[in-house]
Amino acid sequence: MKLFARFLCAVAVAACCGCSNEGWTTVDGVIVFDTPARAAGQHSVLRLQTEPLDTVRVGFIGLGMRGPGAVERFTYLDGVEINALCDLLPERVASSQQILAHRGFPEAAAYSGEEGWRELCERDDIDLVYICTPWQQHVEMAVYAMECGKHVALEVPAATSLAECWQLVDTAERTRRHCMMLENCVYDFFELTTLNMARHGLFGEILHVEGAYIHNLEPFWDHYQGNWRLDFNQSHRGDVYATHGLGPACQLLDIHRGDRMRYLVAMDTPSVNGLAIAREKMGAETFANGDHTLTLIKTERGRTIHLQHNVYTPRPYSRMYQLTGTEGFADKYPVEGYAFRPEQLSGEEIPDHENLSAHGFVPETVKKALMERYKHPIVLEIEEKAREVGGHGGMDFIMDYRLVYCLQHGLPLDMDVYDAAEWSAMGALTAMSLRHNSAPVAVPDFTRGDWNKVDGFHHAMLVR
Repeated sequence: MKLFARFLCAVAVAACCGCSNEGWTTVDGVIVFDTPARAAGQHSVLRLQTEPLDTVRVGFIGLGMRGPGAVERFTYLDGVEINALCDLLPERVASSQQILAHRGFPEAAAYSGEEGWRELCERDDIDLVYICTPWQQHVEMAVYAMECGKHVALEVPAATSLAECWQLVDTAERTRRHCMMLENCVYDFFELTTLNMARHGLFGEILHVEGAYIHNLEPFWDHYQGNWRLDFNQSHRGDVYATHGLGPACQLLDIHRGDRMRYLVAMDTPSVNGLAIAREKMGAETFANGDHTLTLIKTERGRTIHLQHNVYTPRPYSRMYQLTGTEGFADKYPVEGYAFRPEQLSGEEIPDHENLSAHGFVPETVKKALMERYKHPIVLEIEEKAREVGGHGGMDFIMDYRLVYCLQHGLPLDMDVYDAAEWSAMGALTAMSLRHNSAPVAVPDFTRGDWNKVDGFHHAMLVR
C-alpha cells in the first residue's frame, strides 16, 4: 500500500496544473515546452519568396550514401551549376567528380576534412547548399550556410532536438533564406495523386491519416560511416525518423496552413532486436530505441494522425500512408487502393462507378482511371523524366526538380522551415512522452501563432 500511495503521489505531482521544470511546464496534464520569443526584427517566413535565380548554383556536402545520387540527379536538371563538392573523405569527392565528368559537367571545387564544409558555404558562387551528412551535423551546417547567405536543403530529419528545431526556424527568419528538408516521400506518385484527389473533395472531410517508417535496416547498419545511425538509436528513445510518414500526412491536413498539431501521446515496446544488434556491433548492454514505437497526434481541428517507427524486425517495408475521410478512403500499403461511396465518382472515364461498394476497394480498372483523371499537375509535367532519372522510383528527382523550379521562379518552396521543425521535432516530443509514462506532450507552434494565416497547402506554380 505504501508503494501504491507513493505512485499516486508521483502521478498527482506530474499531472498538476502549472507544474514547472526547466524548459517546460505541465498544464492540465499536458507537458508544454517553452516557446522562445521571436527576436526583434525577425519575421515569419511563411510563403517566403526570394529573388528569382536564372541559374541555381549548388554546393553539395556529404557524399556517402545519399549525396552521390543527388549529385547525379542534379545533372539532369536545367539551369543548374554544380560548383562545389565536399565530404569528410577526399576519395568520395573524387568519386562524385567522376559522376560530373560522365554527365559532361565541369569539375567542381573540391573540399574535404573536418572544416571543408565551412569553406564551401563561404564561396560567393553558390546559391544553394545541399546537405546529405549524418543527422547530428545537419543544423550546424544549415545555420552556417544560411548565415553565409545561402539557401539550404538538408536531409531528413533536419534536426534532432527541439533546440535545434528552433535554431533552424530563427536562422531562416533572421536571414530570410529558404531552409527545406529533403522529404522525398511527399513526391511519391501515389501520395501526390491522392493529395490531388483530396483537394478535389473526393474523400469528403479528412478525419484521420496514418504514416510510418517500417523498414528492417539489418542489411544496412554496417554502411553508416562510423556506426553513427545505430549509435544514435542506441541512446535515443522515441520516433527518431518520423518524417517519411508524417510529411504526406501533414500536407493532407494543411498543417500550419489552417490546422496544427496540438499534442501527441507515444508508446513503445522493449528493445529486443535493437539491443541484440547493438550488443553484437557495439558491445552495448542497453538500447533506448524500442523495436516498435507508435504515436497518436491530435490536431487543433480535432483530426488525428497515427505514426509508427520500426527498423529492427523482419516486416515488409511500409510507410502505411492511409487516409480516412467522411466520403472515401485511401491506402498504400500493403496494397494500393481506394474506397468511395458510389455517388462520389462520376464521369465517362470512370467505368462502372454506379456498381461500386464502399465496403471494399474499387476495382483495379476504376483505380487506374481515377489515378489518371486526378494525376497531379506536377506529375503531368515531369513524370516521364522522373521515372527515367529515378531515385526511389522518381520521387527524389521530382523533389529536386521542384526545389530548383521554385528557386528559379522566386516562388515559395513546397516545404518550408516550419515543416522541417515540426516533422523533425517528433523524435524529442515522443521521447518526452515515453519518459513520462506516455503522457500527452504539446507540439510546439514553430510559426509562433501564424499557423492559420495560410489557406491550405498547395504547390506554388507559375500561371501560364
